Amino acid sequence: MNIVIVNEHKKDFLDLLLLADEQEDMIDKYLDRGTLFALYDDDLKSICVVTDEGNGIFEIQNLATYPQFQGKGYGRALIHHVCDHYKNKGTAMMVGTGDTPVIVPFYENSGFVFSHRIENYILDHYGVLFEHGVQLKDKVYFKRDLQ
Repeated sequence: MNIVIVNEHKKDFLDLLLLADEQEDMIDKYLDRGTLFALYDDDLKSICVVTDEGNGIFEIQNLATYPQFQGKGYGRALIHHVCDHYKNKGTAMMVGTGDTPVIVPFYENSGFVFSHRIENYILDHYGVLFEHGVQLKDKVYFKRDLQ
């Protein structure tokens, strides 16, 4: 397994980015200012985009693994890598996501704890979305200490 930082042509990863964030215009809001990590295991398996939100806070804006490789530890490996990468550069890693019975436990099992919720964020910015049979409405934030 090899994880690299991608500095150029980040839009070449759009197919994978769209798996985690369904609207390209929303991806455009963070992609250029974020650091894109790409995980390869023979070929590309997973990506992660992290932004610096100031005051020692970093945020995972996008974490996606191709469906055929999900459940094999690639996403968790990326989380471990980015948290290690930013360990001495900040105090916390944040992630905001939809409130689903699959995604929430994934982050909780990766060392994140509930931080806060923005009500109707998904409805206001994306419209009606369903994931794993659940309509997404709020954006829930989780936090992991980096120290």
